[in-house]
This record gives sequence, C-alpha cells and structure tokens, in this order.
Amino acid sequence: MSETSATTETGEPASRPRKSSWKYIGPGIVVAATGVGAGDLVATLIAGSKFGYTLMWAAVIGCVVKISLAEAAGRWHLATGRTLFDGWRSLGPWTTVYFAIYVVVWGFIYGATAMSSSALPIVALFPDGPGLKFWAIVTGLIGLLFVWFNRYAVFEKAMTILIGIMFVVVMYVAIRVVPDVGASFAGLLPALPDGSLLYTLGLIGGVGGTITMAAYGYWVNAKGWSNSSWMRVMRLDNRVAYITTGLFVVAMLIVGAELLHASQTALTSGDRGLVDLGRVLEDRFGAGTAKLFLVGFFATSFSSLIGVWHGVSLMFADFVERFRAPAGPASPVISETSEASGASEVSEVSEEEHAGPAVTARQQRSLPFRSYLLWLTFPPMTLLWLDQPFGLVIAYGVLGAFFMPFLALTLIWLLNSSRTPGEWRNGWVSNGMLALSGLLFIVLCVQQVRDLPW
Repeated sequence: MSETSATTETGEPASRPRKSSWKYIGPGIVVAATGVGAGDLVATLIAGSKFGYTLMWAAVIGCVVKISLAEAAGRWHLATGRTLFDGWRSLGPWTTVYFAIYVVVWGFIYGATAMSSSALPIVALFPDGPGLKFWAIVTGLIGLLFVWFNRYAVFEKAMTILIGIMFVVVMYVAIRVVPDVGASFAGLLPALPDGSLLYTLGLIGGVGGTITMAAYGYWVNAKGWSNSSWMRVMRLDNRVAYITTGLFVVAMLIVGAELLHASQTALTSGDRGLVDLGRVLEDRFGAGTAKLFLVGFFATSFSSLIGVWHGVSLMFADFVERFRAPAGPASPVISETSEASGASEVSEVSEEEHAGPAVTARQQRSLPFRSYLLWLTFPPMTLLWLDQPFGLVIAYGVLGAFFMPFLALTLIWLLNSSRTPGEWRNGWVSNGMLALSGLLFIVLCVQQVRDLPW
C-alpha cells in the first residue's frame, strides 16, 4: 500500500493513514510475550486460589489500563518522531539520573531472575540432568547469542512462536479444569472480599506492567512504523497485545479458582509456584498434562528473557546516544523500515526538529546495545551462587516500584504539552486512563516499598 501521494505546505510528502490490518501485527505480540512473566502468572494463580472468580473484573480493568499506557507510548513515538527517552530528557535532567540508576541496577538483578526462571521448568522436565545454575547460564547465553546476531524480523517471529506455545498451553489447562462459566461472568461485577485489596491492585497493575511497556514504542519503530500514518495500525496492534495478556490472566484465574481454591492448595510465591502447579496438574491429570504445562512455563519465561534482552538494550542504546549527542546541525538517521521490503532510508534530522526514530539498524549493532546485552547476561550470573546483597534488593525494589508511576505521569506530561502535535495530544479519555493508572501505580509503589525487607 502506497504511503504517500499528497504533499505538505513545504512541498514534502504527507503520509496517508494506513488501514489497520492484521497482517501488520507484530510489536504487540512482542510486548505481550515479554510482559507476562512466570511471577505474574503465579500472582494471578494465588489470587484465584484465595478468592475464586471474584476478582475477574480486576483483570479486565488491568487490561484496559495497559492498553492506555502502551498506546500513549506508541503514540508519542509515531506522532513526534522522537523516542520516549528523548521525551523524558526534555523534562529535565532528573529523568536522566533516574533512568541511568534504574537501568543499571534493575538489569543486574533482573538478569539473574530471568535466567533462573527459564531454567526452572527445564530442571523439572529433566530432574536427572544438570542443575539449576547450569541451565540458567545456558538459557542466558542462548538469549545473548540470539539477540546479538538476529535483527528485529527474526526476533519477532521467535516471540510469536513462543507466545503461541504459551497461549495454547494456558488455554488448554484452563479448559481442562472445566471453568464455571456462570461464576466467571459473576466475577465481572466489582467486589472486594476481605483481605483482597492488595491482590486486586496487583491484578490491575502487575501483569504485563514493566519496563517493557516503555519499550513498546521502540519495537514499533524497529518494525518500520516511523510516523503518524501508522497510528491506526499501532492501536490495533496494541489492543491485540493486551487483550492477549488479559486472556492469560483470565485463564490463570480460572486455573487458580478451579484447581486450587476448592482444595485450598498453597503455592510457593515467585516463579517456583509454577513448578508446584505442575505437580498438582500431574496428580490431577497425569504426567502428559504436567509436562505440557512445563513447556508453556519455559515459553513464558524465555520469551520474557529475550524480550528484555532486546527491548531494554534498545532503550539503553538510545539513552547513551541521547546523553552523548550535542545540540547542533542535522545528522543522518538510518531507520529500519518495513520488514517486507527490507529497505532502509536515510533522512537528515536536526535535534530541534526531533524527527526520525532512534530505533535504528545502526543502534542494534551499536556498542551500547551490545554492552547492555553483556551486562544483562554475565554479571548477574554471580547472583546464581550468592544470595542477593541486601542493599541491591532494596535498591531494586525501590527503583522498580517507582518505574510505572514514572512512566504514567511523564506520559501525561509529554502528551499534553507542545512537544506533541495538537492532533495527537491526549483527549479526556486518555488523560483519565493515564491519571487512573498513575494513581494506581503510586498506591502499588507505596505498598511495594513498605513490604521491602528494610
């Protein structure tokens, strides 16, 4: 489909809106696969085991909140031609300081967490083989090599396969436990049983709500969507992402309600809870179902690993480039265009114009991108042998708790200011949803910080 046929007042081509089409879907699949980790699924299972279907409504609201946040991030990239970090930087140096500390500490501890999570189902599938540390290192190295040597198109296809496995397995297990359809619909009516507030907030804010939401705009650019003509496509893609996430949450709530609630079976918190669920499934449905579930568990964990390895490394590369870039004359930006054409275009942009996406073929081969890949992989391996240092746990918890409020509130700031073209600024619906999510994440932030082992 031709992108341009009209011209602007300056004589430059004007982009016609692209028709939203399923054939373009891609970055949404990536963000859905990355955002839903094993720990998120366990938290949902525990909520279902404690309260049955009562909190189903919270899962639906959480899906709508995530759609609003990711749409805002993608809209910023497409409407302005600037990256999210470029926008943050325009708000003042405090954003640069926060992000620099966050991305270093978060990456160090998350790397170990992601590798361990990916190794757990392998150890459960092959209990007589090598131990957890061995498989954790192997999965980390595979993730490193895969992201290092592959471009976005291959990465997206791999993520699509992994989320396909996740989807089939989770839906199969949810159907196998025979959901109570009437109770599940009744759960769409808002209710707060005693002791459910924190679980409710966690369901709304926790699943799929990480730094990967900020990475969504970078994947949008890597796909080749670089201006507002792709806005409709991005919005369809984003809805697919978080409706898929919502289906995962609903399915795991069903499993928790049907399989664990009645029997009052308790799960270990964190990723190991899915190993516990595998044992419950084996007792109830046999070894075949349990092994299939562990394969889905691996797909869930490993997709999050390579998604973070790719997406957050892109954000770090952009951070370094923007931090170093002096204000001055235009410089060429090589943008990665449609995967179908395999072409690239070179355009000159000035810092004042802020045109041109920073998710580029050049950045994906850059030293900062690959340096952060190494940071995510090798230093965290030391934590596989050591208990996480107390100070790092505190710093990780505080910085992580503050990220989602930071994202929501800075998006409100950026998308209501002159930094965004008038046509694409927030309306009252977008402002309402972002404000709601900001308040929600502030409450969750306070609770997370209070629960840290001070």
